Amino acid sequence: MKTKKIIASMLFIGFCLVSHAQTTNKSKTGDQDNLTKEYFSQIMGVAINTTTSTKLYQFVYDWLGTPYRLGGDSKKGIDCSKFSLAVYENVFNTTIGYNSRNQYDNVTPIRKSDLQAGDLVFFKIRSKSITHVGVYLGDDKFAHASSSKGVMVSSLNEAYWQRYYYNGGRPKKDEDRIMTADASNYKEDNK
Repeated sequence: MKTKKIIASMLFIGFCLVSHAQTTNKSKTGDQDNLTKEYFSQIMGVAINTTTSTKLYQFVYDWLGTPYRLGGDSKKGIDCSKFSLAVYENVFNTTIGYNSRNQYDNVTPIRKSDLQAGDLVFFKIRSKSITHVGVYLGDDKFAHASSSKGVMVSSLNEAYWQRYYYNGGRPKKDEDRIMTADASNYKEDNK
């Protein structure tokens, strides 16, 4: 009888420890989510309003400061189109294209005033072709891999981005997309 009580007590203590560990893990995840929300809402001035936005902001937050590297696709270095591709693959579970022009071919153009979190923003920087892409976050802010500062958040209202802004876009349905890997245009696309 005493053995059963000891075993029951040990099981109870084990259960309590496991429950505490799970609560601590959830708490850490919750703390990280709160840090992300606080960063984007207070520091960046972006309102967080949906679960998708939270997942998007968390992904961007995790990549902030990643250096720029033409053709890069990891936290060691990434370029603008690979960053937007990574956002779409990880946050929205979809593929949008491999370079900025190909990505533009796979969106439905959207007026600047109609942009929503997760839409893409395209720029023609000193070119007649699209040369840069970012992911819209809301409140005129977008995340992108800048060739000078790496992954960062910028404002569409900054004079530089206003000057080169081309259009916004929302990905087309899967059956309407054109996926190409035209390497001949790749290097000049990702500045």
